[in-house]
Amino acid sequence: MKKLILAAGCLLLLSSASFAVDWGTISGRIVLDEKAAPEPALLFKKGAAEKDPAVCSAADVFKEDLVVNKDNLGVANIFVYLYKAPKDIHPDEKFDPKVDSKKNPKIVYFDQKDCIYKPRALFVQAGQTVQVLNADPVVHNTQTSSFKNPQYNFTIGAGSREGDGVDYALPSDERTPFEVKCSFHTHMFAYWLVKDHPYAAVTDKDGKFTIKNLPVGEHEFRVWHERPGYLSRKYAVEVKKGDQELPELKFKLAEFSDD
Repeated sequence: MKKLILAAGCLLLLSSASFAVDWGTISGRIVLDEKAAPEPALLFKKGAAEKDPAVCSAADVFKEDLVVNKDNLGVANIFVYLYKAPKDIHPDEKFDPKVDSKKNPKIVYFDQKDCIYKPRALFVQAGQTVQVLNADPVVHNTQTSSFKNPQYNFTIGAGSREGDGVDYALPSDERTPFEVKCSFHTHMFAYWLVKDHPYAAVTDKDGKFTIKNLPVGEHEFRVWHERPGYLSRKYAVEVKKGDQELPELKFKLAEFSDD
C-alpha cells in the first residue's frame, strides 16, 4: 500500500513538473533600413495653425506620422503585440483592476501639449483607465474610434490636470490600434491599442521595445504603424527562458508608405 501511495505521489509530481511553464523577456529594436533618416515634414510654419495659432504653432510644427531617430535610425511609435492572448500568462503580468501597482497601474495618462498628443502611440491593457489631460491653455476635444469598445467623444477644458477618464474595464480586445483625434484641431492624431493581455509594446525614440514574461515557445507577433498599418502580421519569435535580445527588425522607407 505504501508503495502504491509513493508511486502515485511520484506520478503527481512528474505530472505537475511536465506542465510547468517557463518565461522569457524579449527586447528588440525596429530601424529604418536606409542610409539616413528622412527630413521631418513641416506641418505648420510658426503662427500658421488653422485654429489657436499662438498655442498650436508657437514655433514651426513638424509631422509626427513617421518619427525616425536621425542618429541611430530607430523608428518610434510602432506597436508590437500578440494578436491573441496565449494560454498561459505570467502571474506578475495579470491585471487585477482591484489592485493598483507600478507594474500594472489602474490609470495610464494621455496628455496634450502645444496641440500635440503625448504619447502618440499608447498601449492599454483591458481593465485600465486612460486619463485624458490637457496642458494647453485652450479647449480640446477627444474622439476615439475603437472597433469593439465604446467610442468616446468629450471636451477637455483648458489646463485641465484632472481630465476625463476613458474606462476600459471590460476585456474588449481590439484587433488593431485605433485612431484618436481632436475635432477642434484637426491636425491632432494619436493611436491606442487595447488588448485583453499584457503582451504588447510600443517602440520608443530609439526604436526599442521590451515585452516581459512571455511563455517560452514560438510566438507570432504583429507589427503595426499608423501609416501603412501592418508592417508584419507574422513576426515569428522563438521565446527562450530568461532575457533575450532579438536581432534588429528592419524596414525600408517605402514600407512606411500610407498609399
